[in-house]
Amino acid sequence: MTSKRIRIIAAGLRFVAETHPQAPLTVAAFEKLLPYRQKLIHVRWSGEGVWVPLGEFQLGVGFENAHSHPSVGDILFYPGGYSETEIILAYGPCSFSSKLGQLAGNHFLTIIEGREQLPALGRKVLWEGAQDVLFEAE
Repeated sequence: MTSKRIRIIAAGLRFVAETHPQAPLTVAAFEKLLPYRQKLIHVRWSGEGVWVPLGEFQLGVGFENAHSHPSVGDILFYPGGYSETEIILAYGPCSFSSKLGQLAGNHFLTIIEGREQLPALGRKVLWEGAQDVLFEAE
C-alpha cells in the first residue's frame, strides 16, 4: 500500500499527515469519511494529546497495528470495546488510556508537515476547550 496524504486543519492550524502502511483497513475505511469534520478535546488522563470522542460509532475495522504509546504526530484510531470509539493525536509524551486503564489504537496517520505546531494545538485545546478539526484528501 502506498502512503497517501491527508490535510488536517485543527484550531486554525494546518498539518499534513501520511497514511500508515501497517493499517490498511483503517486507512481505507477512514478515507471513505473524507472530508471529515469533528471536534478535538484534550486527553488529560493520557498525557499530551487531543482526541475526537466518537461514542458508539463503528468504522468497521478491528485492531491492526495497535499500540498504546504514540509518538509526537502519531494519530491512532481506537475501534471501541473497553471504552468509546475515538481518534487520538499525540502532541507530546502520551500513554493512551481511559478510566478503565490502558488502551491501544491503530496507528493510521502520521503528521509529516506542521509538527512544530503540535504543542500550540495542544495548549489551545487545553486552555480554550474543544476545537474544530477537518480531515480531507490533499
